[in-house]
Amino acid sequence: MKTKISSLTDLTAALDTNIPQNLELQTSILCPYAIVLPVGFSLTGVNKESCIISFNNSDGIGLTANNEVADLTIQTNPNNRAIYILSNHADLGTLSLKNLTVTGQVQILTRAGTSKTKLIADNVDVVACDARRYSEQPQKYGVNVYQGAFTVYNFNSDTDSVINATLTNISLGRKGAPVIGAGLFICGFGDNGGWVIADTITTGDIYSNGMLPFGQPDMITAGVFIVNGTKVKNLIHYGSVTTYGVNDMVLDTWGHVEKWVAEKPITSYGPSGIGFVNFGTVDEFEAKDKIETFGSGARGFNQYDGTVKKAVFNSIITHGNGSIGMQFSKAVGSIEVKNGVVTNGSVGQSLVKGVIMTLPADAISVKPGGEISVLTISGSITTYGDNVYAYHVEGGVVHELNVNGDIIANGANSIAIAVTNNGETPLINISAISKQGVAVQIANGKVTDRTGLTAKGAKGDVVEVIEK
Repeated sequence: MKTKISSLTDLTAALDTNIPQNLELQTSILCPYAIVLPVGFSLTGVNKESCIISFNNSDGIGLTANNEVADLTIQTNPNNRAIYILSNHADLGTLSLKNLTVTGQVQILTRAGTSKTKLIADNVDVVACDARRYSEQPQKYGVNVYQGAFTVYNFNSDTDSVINATLTNISLGRKGAPVIGAGLFICGFGDNGGWVIADTITTGDIYSNGMLPFGQPDMITAGVFIVNGTKVKNLIHYGSVTTYGVNDMVLDTWGHVEKWVAEKPITSYGPSGIGFVNFGTVDEFEAKDKIETFGSGARGFNQYDGTVKKAVFNSIITHGNGSIGMQFSKAVGSIEVKNGVVTNGSVGQSLVKGVIMTLPADAISVKPGGEISVLTISGSITTYGDNVYAYHVEGGVVHELNVNGDIIANGANSIAIAVTNNGETPLINISAISKQGVAVQIANGKVTDRTGLTAKGAKGDVVEVIEK
């Protein structure tokens, strides 16, 4: 049943009938209060460009069960919810969001009492949003996480509860005008459920700014955050992903992603804004364009917990002090960088698991507990800052290292290659060049084969070996 809606009076009258129907807007309507779609209702526009539904004093459209919202422009104040759940039915059926331009948050958040939901979202563009006001926030690793402009959140602790989602062509914010808070936020209740299970997630351009104050260690955001309690089969970014704020990761996961591909640049501008940070399990990851960070303490890639089985990067470039190129604290599989790793900074502060720490801007850092099966770098590993390491295995293990290029430390008191603190690595067929420091340092570490290692310093070979 289709009902044509030409005024607010038409809309409220149709909603009061409680007879499931498609409400088709013929024109733009201003609502002074939020509306709720009863079970089985849909709200669509005859033309998205001319059919704008606005809410000047409130949230926007509340969903109950088996609802569709499509072909509309929806506008609330940016810090309100444009679309949200207002239901505790056990089964919400299918919720469809299609071909929407939105100002305000899209918040699909289910609570205790709701055990089953199917969400389909396609071609949803959130122009502006401030998602910082909502108190439902995941907590782990010493930090809380703000919700996002597009939020899917199973807030039901029941281990059998699940949101099954298919999200395609989700775009958030604009270049120079990011959404505030996180961008795309997908979250289950915890490590043991309730769950969000997504077969497909694809995105266009995403721009976000957490708006966190500098020095706050216990709050983070991300352009795309796959939080714990989440399982994603395929995740593809067809557009760029950019963050601007403090502690504002670009890509972050505490969940499980089977295949993750970024087609366009991954960029952060804020302090401690890591390009890609993994606390979960990622089977395959590929960044086909560069990962570049500009803020202090803004690392390129971090493996803090969980694992990544295979990762391929185009290139990693960091500019700030304390901005490590790649850091590993857990075991991973195969890591490849096709066009080198470059850091430009020196020593600076960075956020590490909810604590502000002082770190050198090493290009490759393998910490105690870190282990890499195969590390392959096509191109050079290069640092420009003072008092840093280009390649530092500090208590970790790299089983196989392949570098098609030089390892170069340009700054004063910098070291090209260091294996320390009982770290282990084979160094084979690599040129290590240190312009102003030590080319190779082995300090209580194990190098299994030095025969192919050529150490070249500014004034000839510079090799420092400190072993018990």
